[in-house]
Amino acid sequence: MNKFPLLTLVTCLASPLAAFAQTEHAPLVSIDTHDNFFNQIKNLCHKAFEGKIAIDNAKGDSFANKKLIMHVRKCNDRQLQIPFHVGEDASRTWIITKTGSGLSLKHDHRHKDGSHDKSTMYGGHTLDAGWDQVQSFPADQYSKELFVELGIPQSAGNTWQMFIYPEKFSYRMIRQGREFRVDFDLTKPIEAPAAPWGY
Repeated sequence: MNKFPLLTLVTCLASPLAAFAQTEHAPLVSIDTHDNFFNQIKNLCHKAFEGKIAIDNAKGDSFANKKLIMHVRKCNDRQLQIPFHVGEDASRTWIITKTGSGLSLKHDHRHKDGSHDKSTMYGGHTLDAGWDQVQSFPADQYSKELFVELGIPQSAGNTWQMFIYPEKFSYRMIRQGREFRVDFDLTKPIEAPAAPWGY
C-alpha cells in the first residue's frame, strides 16, 4: 500500500500557520535564481498592490469588474504568504515555500468561516533554475489527482508562473487552450486589506 498520497493530503490540509512554522528548519534553497526571485518578493512584505486582468480567455467573468489586490502579508526566510483578494472574496492565498530542492507554490483556498475549500493546496514545484524575475510551477502529483477527483482533469496540465520586475508583478496560469494573467502595479502601494479568510 502506498502511504505517500495520504501523507501528502495530511500535509497539504494542515493549518497554513503550522506549515509556516514547519518550514523554519528546512534546508535553504541554494540556487541563486530561486533565492533572488524569492527575495525580490520578500522585499515587498507588508505591502499591497492593485492589479488588472491582462489576459483571460475563459468564457466566464468571475474576475470582471472586481478590485484585485495582492498583499505580501507574511514573510520569513522560508515562506511567503500572499493573499489574492477578488472584490469581497478573500478566499485565496498564494504560498511560496523554499523546499531544499527548489520553490513550491500552493493555493490555499478557504470558505468564509475559515474552513478549507475542496479545491485547496493545489499548485506545483519548480523543475529548473528559472530566472531572477520568472519562475514556473507545473502542477504536482497531488494537484493532478485533486483535479481529477474534482472533475476538472484538464487542469492537470496547469503551469503557474510568477513574474517580478521593479514596476510589475504578474501571476499567470497556462495550459492547453487556457491562459489567465493578472498584472499588479508595484509603483503604487495601496492600503493593505483585512486578513484573508481562515487567517
